[in-house]
Amino acid sequence: MNSAAVALRRRLSLSRFPLHRLSSSSTAAVAESGPISPPHPTKAAVAAKKTTIKPRIPPKLLFRHLMGLSPDGKVTDVFHYYIREGYSFTNADLNGCFRGLRKFRRYQHCYEILQWMDKRRYDFSARDHALRLDIVFKLKGVVEAEKYFDSLSPSFKNRFTYGVLLYCYCKSLMSDRAAALFKKMDELNLVSPLGLNNLMTMSLNLGRPEKLPSLMQEMKDRNFPISDFSRALLMQACSMMNDIEGVERVFEETNKEKCDWSIYSNLASAYFKVGCFEKADSVLRQLEEILRKEKHVRSAYLFLITFHASAGNSDGVFRVWDSLKSHYPGCHNLSYLCFLSALSRLDDIEALTKYFGEWNTSCQAYDPRLAIVVLRAYLSNDMIDEAKLFFRIAGDKGGALCFKAHELFIDYYLEKGDIQSGLGHMEAAVSQVKKDLKWQPAQEVVDSFFKYFESKKDVDGADRLCKLLRQVNCLDSKTFLSLLRIYVAAGKLDLEMRKKMRKRMKNAGIDISSEHKDLLDKMLIFRVDLVTDPSLDGKSFNSQLVISTLGSTRSDYLKSLLFHVESTYRPGRVILGGIEVPRDLFTSWFLL
Repeated sequence: MNSAAVALRRRLSLSRFPLHRLSSSSTAAVAESGPISPPHPTKAAVAAKKTTIKPRIPPKLLFRHLMGLSPDGKVTDVFHYYIREGYSFTNADLNGCFRGLRKFRRYQHCYEILQWMDKRRYDFSARDHALRLDIVFKLKGVVEAEKYFDSLSPSFKNRFTYGVLLYCYCKSLMSDRAAALFKKMDELNLVSPLGLNNLMTMSLNLGRPEKLPSLMQEMKDRNFPISDFSRALLMQACSMMNDIEGVERVFEETNKEKCDWSIYSNLASAYFKVGCFEKADSVLRQLEEILRKEKHVRSAYLFLITFHASAGNSDGVFRVWDSLKSHYPGCHNLSYLCFLSALSRLDDIEALTKYFGEWNTSCQAYDPRLAIVVLRAYLSNDMIDEAKLFFRIAGDKGGALCFKAHELFIDYYLEKGDIQSGLGHMEAAVSQVKKDLKWQPAQEVVDSFFKYFESKKDVDGADRLCKLLRQVNCLDSKTFLSLLRIYVAAGKLDLEMRKKMRKRMKNAGIDISSEHKDLLDKMLIFRVDLVTDPSLDGKSFNSQLVISTLGSTRSDYLKSLLFHVESTYRPGRVILGGIEVPRDLFTSWFLL
């Protein structure tokens, strides 16, 4: 490594860029730290610019810098900086960064790398085009993915790119297009086991488990190797059809010593589904024994914890947790999240509190999801005082934790009928919304508030809620429909109120639909003050009549009522909506 690269590595030391393990929790930690500022140029870097051979930046360093970008950060800013400082990177470096970012679902940054490479005419292989097709699909959908595939030259349309396009159709549950493309791939001799697995997965997601046995048989007829993943899919299909013998038959075909742990998990799930709890427990213990003998992926332990919790087996949960900790002694956020969720499902509040404290004192990156598990458990057990105290302590972390916590409190108070407390938490959540920290309440929550206000004819409460919704850009057509219903139910019916409501809708950019118009028309009230002619038998009569317009026949309805008033009482004065109408005009109105 040349001196310039060494100098750059020193500049980007671990004290400046903390290096976390590449896990879901560490990714969150890197993201929370915000975008990483590029280092200032060193003398070695300036000198390297003047040389004809540009020093190559260490690939791991480049990847770490890209991982430190915020979601809105630009990959091109990082690349341009290093180029200005005299450093270079190869096609292999960029491909390595691309694959690393893709692993952590940083699809937008992956796409920017591909655009960079495309503009600079980097060489793309068929596999590179397949990866790019996958990113286009995940970011822009199946239509753009089709366009990209069609733009490829024939030499790049091989089993890789065809396979990804088939995956796009299967993921989008487009069975007809998937079947047509598979037929074409068969004609071109491009069918692979992965393609058949995609078809099997699509059939399961579409609720068509009966199709999987024939697809598995086709895989065997083509002499494709049968993977544990394929067998697991077939076991799920048999379980969906309540074919427990079929599940057992697939299990017997596997190599018990080398099969994936998902084979055991599917067998246990199938037994549990049909009520064979003892058999399910026996299979789980076999899996636990396998995990004790050798180190397996963490997800196997998490499955066992979740499964035991679903079965109400507290001993099994703690037994697997101890086994997991012996193989993975570190404080892993995802493991604790699964374990705390299991304790919550078991209603073991004491253990839940204990192990949350254990995690909270040793975690490297704070994950608000774990605090939410505890808070939800407190509220579901009506431990409102404990929930408030916990929120005051854990709420200092802010961000997503505060918003989700307020949502839980709102749901709790709505269920208890304490609307004012729920609205107070809504106000608290809205007050924490910032430019870079957005939040909106769930539509179900908004509907529950409006339903309550309508039942109580509480116009002030509804207006208070609308004020909050306007601050978080949630005022829409449905909101004003609910608000109008509350105004009508509360009897807020006059022309002036109708004008104000139409103005509010206009200012909010709401188009008035037929439903809005019907509710607004119900706010049209005709007040008719009747004073009889004193010459009629010397009687004096003073009356008021309130007529609300109804539906499309409101004009005829109003005419009939006013005609009845005219013919019965012969009013000397008529006042409509506070405006006196000349008697001649009032009489001639019936002739129109």
